[in-house]
Amino acid sequence: MVFNLPVLLTWMRIAFIPLLVFLFYLEAPWAPLAAAILFGIAGLTDWADGYLARLWQQESRFGAFLDPVADKLIVAVALILLVEREVNVWITLATVIIIGREIVISALREWMAESGNRSKVAVAFIGKLKTTAQIIALICLLYNQDLFGVLPLREIGLVALAVATVLTVWSMVQYLRSAFSS
Repeated sequence: MVFNLPVLLTWMRIAFIPLLVFLFYLEAPWAPLAAAILFGIAGLTDWADGYLARLWQQESRFGAFLDPVADKLIVAVALILLVEREVNVWITLATVIIIGREIVISALREWMAESGNRSKVAVAFIGKLKTTAQIIALICLLYNQDLFGVLPLREIGLVALAVATVLTVWSMVQYLRSAFSS
């Protein structure tokens, strides 16, 4: 197993999950902000671990495996927490679509790797847009309050979640087309 800063940043994202759950349920006035900041830091580490691994030439098969697992785990947990709090059909539907897509694409990547065609389902730019929209949505929805009494973060989060859901479906269709194009 490889241990370097990029891999440690990925492990940190996984370690944040219980803390995120704790902060989400903590009944303190500062807890929603702390949960949103924690998730935002996790989003930054998602970018930083890959950037640093490439910059320092510390890319590894283990890191390439662990990074998407960490991403999917923390996003799925955040979405499930929101579903429980919101009891809203649209947030629930978005959650089902996003988590369902991740399961389908993970299985597709594994299948394509076994058949020697992993490059056909490599991460595409639309996947990066989807991830960015998800991170913005989840930060806003975890905080769930107006920022400085002016900026409606909840509404921004709902719009970003809708965008992320559309990009989720779009990217899944692209991955499936690419995988089955031959």
